[in-house]
Amino acid sequence: MFFSRFTPICLALFIVFSVSAAFGQTPNEPITEKKEEKKEDKKSGNSKDAIKNPTAEQVVESSIFVYTLGGGREKLNQIRKTEFERGKLISTGDDGQLVNANYQRWAIRDATAGKRKIRLDQELPTASYALVQGDDNKVFGIYNDSVFQPREDATLAFQNRIAHSIEALLWYKENNSKIDLAGKDKILGVDYHLVDLTDTQGRKTRFYISQRSFRVMMLDYESGGVKHTRRFRDYKYAQGVLVPFNSELRLGDKIIEEIHVGTVTFGQKVDDALFVANLG
Repeated sequence: MFFSRFTPICLALFIVFSVSAAFGQTPNEPITEKKEEKKEDKKSGNSKDAIKNPTAEQVVESSIFVYTLGGGREKLNQIRKTEFERGKLISTGDDGQLVNANYQRWAIRDATAGKRKIRLDQELPTASYALVQGDDNKVFGIYNDSVFQPREDATLAFQNRIAHSIEALLWYKENNSKIDLAGKDKILGVDYHLVDLTDTQGRKTRFYISQRSFRVMMLDYESGGVKHTRRFRDYKYAQGVLVPFNSELRLGDKIIEEIHVGTVTFGQKVDDALFVANLG
């Protein structure tokens, strides 16, 4: 894999170059004398302070730069216009029992409208069914070629995976979402930028973005008045974009969901019929 050929030094240099470019700096810029630097600071503000105290947009745009190996928003929209993913989803039921499911997930993004059609098929030990979000953003289920209305809690969990996700941050402009910088924090020795995102429906998500790598390491949000925290691990590059292959959702200290991605591909043709409720 391409990512495996990066040595630690090369990766560090890439991140430095990435952050510099994202903040409007050129890594190979000639060094000027301190007097000239001070004059420039007076004219346009202290650039060092801008790096230490970036805006929310600078932080998120830097993340987009890193997530696309320097390709930026154009590459993101081109590569991830369609997605197909399969893996394992482990959830904890209300009775405390673990439910293991194999899943397949399809997505189509309309970059101009900021909309995504998503279908999640789950194969459980006792049954298989699909949850679908179509053009109108409404959620419906499919079981044995019949359409049904999912339970409220299943619908909410499905919508939360979409609304409170890394994708929601990467496409914040296309989705007309608002972002704000909520300061910085240090957790278990890792320094984070805190970015708050509010979508057009008023749903709020806080993203914890590493100050060193500009990767989203975790996010949190409230649902039903309860705080949920999702953590991301095992980052790999797939077709030139960065993807976390493992994530876990916590309710306090309790893990209520784990996602283990097996394979993910982008850019392949996805049939629109997968997202249609009328199976006729």
